[in-house]
Amino acid sequence: MSRVDFAFGAPNRLRTACEVVRKHYSAGRRLVVYTQDRQRLERFDHLLWGFDPTAFVPHVMTDDPLAAQTPVQLTAATPVVAAENSQSVWLINLDLSCPPGYEHFDRILEIVSDHEEDKLAARERWLQYKASGHALHAHKLG
Repeated sequence: MSRVDFAFGAPNRLRTACEVVRKHYSAGRRLVVYTQDRQRLERFDHLLWGFDPTAFVPHVMTDDPLAAQTPVQLTAATPVVAAENSQSVWLINLDLSCPPGYEHFDRILEIVSDHEEDKLAARERWLQYKASGHALHAHKLG
């Protein structure tokens, strides 16, 4: 079963996700960032380039020819990880619903803002993960 970590209370969900991605990239971890909302994914992509003037987080879309060599991949399609890499690649969900295929990842990170729509959607994801038997952990940001 996957471990799912919910970080509640993000002042800005995408900016907090950038900081989380930078932290895990700096620790040498490989990440897949998912949302089916292409506009949100595009905003996140642009934000990742400029959220901190001194930060550099190499990232590409999963269909990019350099995806296999790039530690952070972004996708609006079903997130996929090779079976031999499932323990070393973490999934960050920026969607309002559970990502398709999430059960193939050992770790899933959920970032939740204080916006009502985001909190309600997170509660639904929590219940879905719980019903599937995954280990859930809640963290309060700030």
